[in-house]
Amino acid sequence: MRSLQYRPSSFKQLLFSCGGAQTLARIHALIVISGALAGPHSPGHLIAAYARLGDVAAARAVFRTSSNPTISTWNALIVANSRLGSPADVLRLYRLLAARPGLARPDSSTFTLALRACAHLSDLEAGEEIKNRAADLGYRYDVFVCSSLLNLYAKCGKMDDAVKVFDEMPKRDVVSWTTMITGFVNAGEPLEAIGMYKRMRLEGMEGDGIAMVGLVQASAALGDVRMGCSVHGYMVRREINLDVLVETSLVDMYAKNGFLDTALFIFNRMPYKNVVSWSALISGYAQNGLAGDALSMLIKMQDCGLEPDLVALVSAILACSQMGCLKLGKSIHCFIQRRFEFERISATAVIDMYSKCGSLISARALFDRISSRDLISWNTMIASYGAHGCGKHALSLFREMNKTKINPDQATFASLLSALGHSGFVEEGRYWFDRMVREYRIKPGEKHYACIVDLLARAGHVDKAHELIKSMVIEPGIAVWVALLSGCLNHKRLELGQYIAEKVLNLNPDDLGVYSLVSNVYAAAKNWDKVIEVRKVMKSMGMRKVPGYSLVEVCGQLHAFLMEDKSHPHYEKIAEMLQKLGFEMRKMSYVPKTEFVFHDLEEDVM
Repeated sequence: MRSLQYRPSSFKQLLFSCGGAQTLARIHALIVISGALAGPHSPGHLIAAYARLGDVAAARAVFRTSSNPTISTWNALIVANSRLGSPADVLRLYRLLAARPGLARPDSSTFTLALRACAHLSDLEAGEEIKNRAADLGYRYDVFVCSSLLNLYAKCGKMDDAVKVFDEMPKRDVVSWTTMITGFVNAGEPLEAIGMYKRMRLEGMEGDGIAMVGLVQASAALGDVRMGCSVHGYMVRREINLDVLVETSLVDMYAKNGFLDTALFIFNRMPYKNVVSWSALISGYAQNGLAGDALSMLIKMQDCGLEPDLVALVSAILACSQMGCLKLGKSIHCFIQRRFEFERISATAVIDMYSKCGSLISARALFDRISSRDLISWNTMIASYGAHGCGKHALSLFREMNKTKINPDQATFASLLSALGHSGFVEEGRYWFDRMVREYRIKPGEKHYACIVDLLARAGHVDKAHELIKSMVIEPGIAVWVALLSGCLNHKRLELGQYIAEKVLNLNPDDLGVYSLVSNVYAAAKNWDKVIEVRKVMKSMGMRKVPGYSLVEVCGQLHAFLMEDKSHPHYEKIAEMLQKLGFEMRKMSYVPKTEFVFHDLEEDVM
């Protein structure tokens, strides 16, 4: 009987073309019978074949039979674990190899794979250790090792270190450039990302689809839709493959900048849509105040068999906040708790939703359940109390926050001062404004000045509010002047009010409500020429009133009410109840301030 004779190259070809577990088992048996398993390369080829079939247990078993594995055998097992998503096992194998004396020493592939695992785990310390070992063995300037090191630094937000490695690289490929561009975007430095792309083009390199995604994301972050359109046009002209990643980034960019029709057009033309694609559009609708469209798109997403991710759900929570949908908001809250780790960002969004839907008790209960509250969580809860006019609770929570290691920032004091102002706590507001500057060393911004001016003006201290504005270390903006102007109108300081109105108009506001306030001040002073002048300005600017409406949720159903709208099926009963309430209010000596009800200027500019 003749013995079977196989060359190692024959086994390599058989293993590479093997497509099933049974066939691989037979080839494995032939390798063992022929004695080829003792060869230097056969174990590595066999491990790679098992890895391609997803059988990492068999790959490890083959590795254990190798008495003195070569570096190719080690790398084959490391690749197997990397492909199967086991970065911790990749690092474990690297450390075993690095600590083992023998002929096998880590090479470029080993270091590249180990650094990729560190990036996946965001393990910067292990990455530094591997980088130093690679340098010791002569791989400091290896293009693959450097690219993996760039990726590690970018994933960990260490862009200064990434720039150093990048500048030292003797040769840079498209992957290296793309890693730097996307790294800067993810680090919140879109201008640096754009600068890196320009540098790439100056060196004669063409960007791939991933680089284009980075540029589109940078455009979205900067709110520069013109640049985003330019990048989009460039991709079309260069016939760059518009895969789901590229198209999703375009949907996100257009949606964030308010071009929702364009975003929807691209979205509808996408042959394949993933969860991220849907989430980008849902988020765009919510951020642009189109709450109904956001929730409708969420339902369509689920109808397509896709489960929403945290981004989509947080956007839906924002939509519920805008529409006052407490019942739906609660349902989404429960869904998030069941499916996701309740991160601070989603908890903060839900707190804000409960507050805006009128359930302050639920907002505080959720806040109390957060185990590790960050500054945003505290600020959100303080702002919630302020929005409901609960100045005492806001101040109490602020003092509780001061007992922790978290220091208040500008947003904290803006929320606190607003809460105190809406509650009429004048002395407390002035006290904390002063402490903010003197003790916390926070320079007051326009929001802080607007809050304290509003606080003083609401309480009738119009002159003190005016003096504060005169002493401001920054140029007073429109929010500050409008706060004082409201106080002048409410307390009939019409001479000063007309003076302030001129200052407001000189700032060229683009808010219809501001012009209405200015007009009412002139009307109260019976300065009709100025009223007409303001009206002409509004017409010349093409300002139109957007009809307002109120939403009321009853038994999970939303009811919309517009001015003079009688289309509601229960209109007669509602009107009857409003008449009764009006009668009861008059019985309680409520007297409306009819002197502030003027000719509706907005109707004339529609």
